[in-house]
Amino acid sequence: MKKLSIILSMALLFILTPMRADEGMWLLPLLEKMNIKTMQNMGLKLSAEDIYSINHSSLKDAVVHFGGGCTGEIISSEGLLVTNHHCGYGSIQRLSTVEHDYLTDGYWAMNRDQELPAEGLSVTFLESFTDVTSRIEKAMKKADTQEEKDKAYQSVAAELVKNAVGDNTCLNARVYSMYGGNAYYLVVSKVYRDIRFVGAPPSSIGKFGADTDNWMWPRHTCDFSMFRVYADKDNNPAPYSKDNVPYTPKQHLAISLKGVQPNDFTFIMGYPGRTNRFMTESELVETRDISNAISIYTRGIRQEIILKDMLADPKVKIQYASKYSGSTNGWKKWIGMNETFAKLNVQERRAEQERAFEEWIGKKKSRKAEYGDALTKINSAVAGRKEATYIYRYLAETLGAIEIASVASTVNSYLTGLQECTTPEQKAAYEKGNKARYMDYVESFYKDYSPSTDKKVSKAMIKIYKEKVDAEHYPAFFTTIDKDFGGSIDTYIDNLYANSIFVSADKVLPLFEPNRQESSDETATVVNSVEKDPAVVFCNDVQTIVPALRAAMAAQQSSFNDGKKAFIAGQLEMRKGEAIYPDANSTMRLTYGQVLPYSPKDAVVYNYYTTLDGVMQKEDPDNWEFVVPQKLKELYAKGDFGQYAMSNGKMPACFITNGDITGGNSGSPVLNANGELIGLAFDGNWEAMSGDIIFEPELQRCINVDIRYVLFIVDIYGGAGYLLDEMTIVK
Repeated sequence: MKKLSIILSMALLFILTPMRADEGMWLLPLLEKMNIKTMQNMGLKLSAEDIYSINHSSLKDAVVHFGGGCTGEIISSEGLLVTNHHCGYGSIQRLSTVEHDYLTDGYWAMNRDQELPAEGLSVTFLESFTDVTSRIEKAMKKADTQEEKDKAYQSVAAELVKNAVGDNTCLNARVYSMYGGNAYYLVVSKVYRDIRFVGAPPSSIGKFGADTDNWMWPRHTCDFSMFRVYADKDNNPAPYSKDNVPYTPKQHLAISLKGVQPNDFTFIMGYPGRTNRFMTESELVETRDISNAISIYTRGIRQEIILKDMLADPKVKIQYASKYSGSTNGWKKWIGMNETFAKLNVQERRAEQERAFEEWIGKKKSRKAEYGDALTKINSAVAGRKEATYIYRYLAETLGAIEIASVASTVNSYLTGLQECTTPEQKAAYEKGNKARYMDYVESFYKDYSPSTDKKVSKAMIKIYKEKVDAEHYPAFFTTIDKDFGGSIDTYIDNLYANSIFVSADKVLPLFEPNRQESSDETATVVNSVEKDPAVVFCNDVQTIVPALRAAMAAQQSSFNDGKKAFIAGQLEMRKGEAIYPDANSTMRLTYGQVLPYSPKDAVVYNYYTTLDGVMQKEDPDNWEFVVPQKLKELYAKGDFGQYAMSNGKMPACFITNGDITGGNSGSPVLNANGELIGLAFDGNWEAMSGDIIFEPELQRCINVDIRYVLFIVDIYGGAGYLLDEMTIVK
């Protein structure tokens, strides 16, 4: 029986050239072996060591995981960071009020004192990325059951993390699985939590086109925001303090004003979230018909309710701006994904690949023994979890989206924990470790909460769940609706919001006071009262059906994992000689390609760049998505673009490359052959929305905002040109 580590080595270590230069989310430690020669042949002027080094400063030191879901890059020696506007959107929203609406109006700090602390935001720097496959495999080899394997993995992973971090409290470490469990890497990082908002354009520029233009080309969005990383006097991570100073990076990116031309070599570094390029046909059908379809349907209804309230009330508009944006981004992506599944025959292509795999297996008995039941296990597991997956998705997207239930559950959890303390000393320790954190959560929640909006959403979501899920999977509150409210969901919800304390912070915050260290009876009385609150009862009813659903899905997981691991190992062996990258999993990756136009359909050719002309052509003062600020129109009319204009005098806006990106790459630096920043990646294109599953080399494009448009907005439009003084700009 072949060892999977041997199979992996054949796929990774003895490789001549990648299968396609424009496809791949490549691991940085393997660039020297897998990619660098091809990249240099395409025009790259750097070495692999210039890009990734653990002994010296390199480009990877200037690229950060921004907030855990995006990418950002350091563009000055004083910790200045740039990312997408939609990546900073949540932080900007939390800093905004009706009186100071930074989303609508934009904001620029004109000195360091005006930089605003972005609470809850962090950025993560990569320290090292090490292959630990042999250590993990050795530990798991002796295990027979899945439970034993899990324990063995957790034990050795914990040991690796402990050895990597040691006594250094500034470091974090984690072991990541790659290739479906056929390889493992230890990633060591450093997290900074004092991040301050420096500035961003108004949403009419940074979010121009909003949902209509999202995932579309041509695009004209100046999608950027700026922050600054702060550190203690020793340049180490530290909580926010007025005594902290701007972080001094190991390396920051130089910025090029040279622009782009067709076929220019480019590369992108960042933190792509999730891809599933080894997805089987049965998984694809599950994704299309359950996960995507349910989320599209439910979010469409919920978003319509929220948007109506946002457009009617400036306060609600700010409260729900980030929630709405995050919801619609996924919603539209899944719509596009299902459309391209059909248009590009993705299911049929996956089925054909599986037939080829089965045929390859059939040629050798040893392959049958190793991989023969891989697809059977996957398909059986997917079929076995179908009903639970369907119900759980509806549960998460409907009842799980009711906000009052989430805050009620969280606060009740805190109070229950307090009640379980049996001595004054235990209670004091519990409150010291938890009280401030829970109170911060409550205050943050209610700042961005509209009970009237949530009530409307609740009624709609409960009706959807009742319509789409069989009665045997109804939580107990449905019986209450029939028994006590005449079957009326609307009346039940009206009663819940009329009688729950969780409609406002003023009613919830007193639960944390006074200090109840001396009175167990008082604590018990409060807990009992809260547990009878209709929002808590609702949440508890919902939670009672969750364990069975999770158990049904978990029962299939071991078989699925075994099948997927064998399937991917077989793919690696079958495609020996090709450079094969692992699926994205929020670790730093590099993709490379060229600036290229594309033709999505007959007689249609899209140019590789857009200009400010397109912004003015799209302007619609009656549509909030396409409003253009007066000052921008005045600058356009004057042609006042400074050093940021193209050679023809026009103002560049965006450009496209064939780089291979996905969610999480938002804000990633787009670099030229010299490693200089030329743009920020912020979107993919509609014609290749199935790209997380299968790469489309002729159609797939990465949409980027031109760095010249970014600096034009900072300098000439925003009046914050002083920030350019700390940047390294190549003209």
